[in-house]
Amino acid sequence: MNVGETNEKGGGGAAGDTAARLADRAEITDLLARHGRWLDDGRFDDVRSVFTEDAVVVVGSGEVQGADRVAELARRSHGPFARTHHLTTNPLVEVGGDRAVLGAQQIAVFCREGETPEFTVGEEYRMEAVRTPDGWRLSRVEGDRLWRLDHATGGQGQG
Repeated sequence: MNVGETNEKGGGGAAGDTAARLADRAEITDLLARHGRWLDDGRFDDVRSVFTEDAVVVVGSGEVQGADRVAELARRSHGPFARTHHLTTNPLVEVGGDRAVLGAQQIAVFCREGETPEFTVGEEYRMEAVRTPDGWRLSRVEGDRLWRLDHATGGQGQG
């Protein structure tokens, strides 16, 4: 299923199906927020609260598979910063049973020391999520950086 396609669940009453779809979308939107907070709070050991055991992540800082490797990648790319702030916006969520496809945009601010930002990036994400016994978890994340602003120079950073 691609983001933007519609999905109609079979069976049950229309009101029940609508309520279930809305509940799934709300839980998945919360998952996107938990992903950003997980990075910002540096809770890398808590990776399984956001990702599946076999999750795949493909981003500018690396490509990994498996929850422990996802945590290592996040620690390596976010850990050196005193503070980060991820704002995930414009979620598009399409649910098909126990699987979902997501699209979102993200602005992330990175501060090396104190409260002064070092750089800000704008990114586009494509994600997949699955329903687990513990709730929805990300099974795949692919991100592309669209732009970077280096605050020290006030200009565009290198790719």
